[in-house]
Formats: sequence, C-alpha cells, structure tokens
Amino acid sequence: MFGLDFEQLLVVVVLITGCVWFLDMLWRIVSRALILDMGDSSFVRFIRGLVDYAKAFFPVLLIVLMLRSFWFEPFRIPSGSMLPTLQIGDFILVNKYEYGIRLPILDRQIIEMGAPQRGDVMVFKFPHDESVNFIKRVVGIAGDEIAYQGKKLTINGEEVKQETGGTYVIPSSRQSKEVTQLNEWLTENPHTVLVDNNQEPIAMKFVVPEGNFFVLGDNRDYSNDSRFWGFVPEENIIGRAFLIWFSWESSDGCTWVSCVRWDRISSSIQ
Repeated sequence: MFGLDFEQLLVVVVLITGCVWFLDMLWRIVSRALILDMGDSSFVRFIRGLVDYAKAFFPVLLIVLMLRSFWFEPFRIPSGSMLPTLQIGDFILVNKYEYGIRLPILDRQIIEMGAPQRGDVMVFKFPHDESVNFIKRVVGIAGDEIAYQGKKLTINGEEVKQETGGTYVIPSSRQSKEVTQLNEWLTENPHTVLVDNNQEPIAMKFVVPEGNFFVLGDNRDYSNDSRFWGFVPEENIIGRAFLIWFSWESSDGCTWVSCVRWDRISSSIQ
C-alpha cells in the first residue's frame, strides 16, 4: 500500500486516529462553550460513528505501536538458515530496547542502551535491501579479525572451540539431508551449528570495521550471511531474538493440533 510497511502503516493509522480524538475533544470543548448543536441527521450520525471508532481504536493502536517500536516485536522464521536453533515456522519475539531505543520509521537512536555481543541471535535489515529482515548470529564485532577456513571459525587468531554433537537431518520437500551437528562456544554457553561435509569448504578472512558486525547462520553451509554480502551496519539493527512464543509446522497431512510444535513454545533462544 503506497510502499508502506507494517510499522509505517501503524504509525499513519495512530496519527489519524489520534488527530480525530484530539479534534473531537477540541470540538466538544468549543461546542459546550458556544452552546452549538449539530443536530441529528443521518450524516451527523455517520460522522459520529466514525469518530467513536477512531476514539476507541486510538489507545489500543497507540499501545501496540509503543510496544512494537520500543519493547518487543514478533517475527516469523521463513527459512532454514538458522537450523537447528530456529526452525521454519517458529514465531519469535525480538527485544528492541536492549540495543538502544530508536524512533519508529526514522530508525534514529535516541537512547543508547547496549550493543550486540558475540553469540547474540540478531534481527536486522538486510544491508542490500532494507525492506527485507534477516536473522543471524553475531560472530564478530568492530575490530575483530574473522577467519573461516575448512568449516572452522577463528576470531582474532584463536580457533573457536567445537565438539561433535552427532548428526542432524535437515527436512526437505524433495529429499532430507543428513549433516553433522557441532556444539560451538562463542561464549561460555555453547550453541549448535550444522555443517555439511559434502559441501566444499571455503576459506575467507575479514576484519570487521567500526560500527559494523559480522554475522553467520547456524546452518553454516546453507546460509546467506556476511561471508557473501559483507557486514551489518549498526543502523540496520532491529533487536535481539530471545524467545520462541509459538511454532507451526506447515506440512501435508497434519491437523491444526498436530502441526503445532508444542515442545518449542516458550523456548528461550540461545
């Protein structure tokens, strides 16, 4: 709709309903002072109906806008680039204030809070098309030298610890694929990554510039990430993913009950 995304549309609707609420309040003050009467024609009743709806929706929409812009925003996972941490059909909540308070639409930071750290699962606007949101894991912060060679990750000359965690089957509509599951320590708490030993290893080295971040998908051989398109600028950050609040498996033959991944609901994102 005229190129507006949901956030922009929500802001516009809040502004319209807020203006209607304010003008109605102003009109009531003036009409009481001047003892004005608009009568009771069908047109007047129609206008009053619209005004009543606007007044009813304004506080609700304002609360939604405040929550979504400054506290938490929901997203749905559309791809398998973060398997096994996040699965297709997971609905997640993103903390928007942890990395600083930003104005909606303008994305200008007005209150500095914190910064992404290695190991965070971060949602951001794709640098080459900001209408698209991506989710990846932060691996490198400003000044870090990142090397990825033979499916091994090295940060500032120190190889990141990995331990084999068995195998993992990536589901597919065509043919499922069995890959190696690894426990990886970017922080003191490990997370799980997947590597496909049948895919050719790549060798890359990067230095993260100031104000940028280097990100990778946990599904290492099937992720479009910083290895291929570069760094994430600070101004593109949306927030840190921290909770799976619902999960839905859209596969053939399942009912609305059996499609729900009950074990994933309310799971924290590590």
